[in-house]
Amino acid sequence: MLRLNNVEVMYDRVILVLKGMSMEVPRGKIVALLGSNGAGKTTTLKAISGLLKSENGQVTDGYIEFEGQRIDGEDAEAIVKQGIFQCMEGRRVFEHLTVEENLIAGAHTRKDRGNLKSDIERVYHYFPKLKTLRSRVAGYLSGGEQQMLAIGRGLMAKPKVLLLDEPSLGLAPLLVREIFSIIKQINEEEGTTILVVEQNANIALSIADYGYIMENGRIVLEGTVDYLLSNEDVREFYLGLSEVGKKSYRDVKSYKRRKRWL
Repeated sequence: MLRLNNVEVMYDRVILVLKGMSMEVPRGKIVALLGSNGAGKTTTLKAISGLLKSENGQVTDGYIEFEGQRIDGEDAEAIVKQGIFQCMEGRRVFEHLTVEENLIAGAHTRKDRGNLKSDIERVYHYFPKLKTLRSRVAGYLSGGEQQMLAIGRGLMAKPKVLLLDEPSLGLAPLLVREIFSIIKQINEEEGTTILVVEQNANIALSIADYGYIMENGRIVLEGTVDYLLSNEDVREFYLGLSEVGKKSYRDVKSYKRRKRWL
């Protein structure tokens, strides 16, 4: 459904961030894109959603396809109309609008605006807390409530592909589990294809069908969730699991991390 082939992205015609990025997002699946800060995850999402231009960035090589048509180089508004919606890192709700006004704003590119009321109720089905806060100004919501609102606003655009950038950022563990459970429910009930960018590999892999691991602008490892969870390097560097704790002090003292992804 969504394909990136050997994509390079450059900012200010000088800074090369993506260095031959290739990945696929199948229809109806959840794909996790994992990596540390600065790996290029958010840049990848902005390349897909057309938001690079706002930061003086551009795709300088390779191409991005959505449903068989190239979309690299198109404006963000045109890409949203085709069915791709990005929920930005840090929520980015309209702080001076109410919860319900934020949801209505999410549908501004749609032509079938006669179904707004039923679509808002559909959002409230997934996020019942928002219904009780429908008249609350969004700037006064908690971080978790704002994240729910950001995802709900994305659903109002009726996306074919939902891009989620760090939905766990700054949230308590219980809230993170709740939100990721709802993301999985949306995928199963709506059939919405989801690409989720996360540093929290454990929670992302708990709902994903397939995963990619990114470092320094490139994909260094990919596979099914079962494969990634059983991979020794993934367990050590992203899940915090290793055999170090079972070794003697002498072994630990001389322990050196293996070079990754060999």
